[in-house]
Amino acid sequence: MSHKRVGGVRFLRAVTVATAGVLLVSGCGGLGDDGSSAGPGPAPGGRVVSPLKNPDGTKPGLAPLTTAEDRAEARKLIEELSTKGRGPKTGYDRDKFGYAWMDTADGVPLARNGCDTRNDLIRRDGQKLRFRAGSDCVVIAMTLDDPYTGTTIEWRKQQASEVQIDHVVPLSYSWQMGSSRWPKSKREQLANDVLNLIPVQGRANSAKGDSGPASWLPPDKQVRCSYAVRFAQVAHKYDLAVTRADKATMLKQCED
Repeated sequence: MSHKRVGGVRFLRAVTVATAGVLLVSGCGGLGDDGSSAGPGPAPGGRVVSPLKNPDGTKPGLAPLTTAEDRAEARKLIEELSTKGRGPKTGYDRDKFGYAWMDTADGVPLARNGCDTRNDLIRRDGQKLRFRAGSDCVVIAMTLDDPYTGTTIEWRKQQASEVQIDHVVPLSYSWQMGSSRWPKSKREQLANDVLNLIPVQGRANSAKGDSGPASWLPPDKQVRCSYAVRFAQVAHKYDLAVTRADKATMLKQCED
């Protein structure tokens, strides 16, 4: 989450609500012993995708950026970020970004497709999907290759917190960087935009909290540049500044 400036500011702002009706492949296979249905496995076109080739966030994962060309493009994107100090958290409340995982946030991919945002993300990134009986939306089991830790998680809905959906740019961070002054509709977009959302290990997400890159980076060093790119993509799309320390840390992750 090719054009000459894939991942750049102009391309991101050109992404329109035309993608909003796109459905991820989630077809139904045979029934399991519990009456659930088996999904198709990995998304078409590969399990993980470079954020530079995924500027709308509709494809899974965070592939490492390993070539000099990609890392140079990453640095250029990060260098374009504006900076300012982090403001107070006064007045922040999760409810000011809409109720969790709403399917009705306008202007973002996969909205209004009949499936809530959390399940959209699990379907996007999970493998060996198993759906609740009679549903092609509600995932009750999957295998997730967690991009933050580099581990594989065999997830079941009974242990829901083992996988959490991370807001790459945390909502509290955005509040302190200016979203407190946005209309609620724009905050709802940020909270449900698949560009800003990644299913990850629950413990890693809890450790991150509302940290920016200067305070927290994925434990798997191979994806730190990709994470910085995704953070920058979200910040550009929503005209958010980052702190000077966060920008410096992001650039460092993408050095040759």
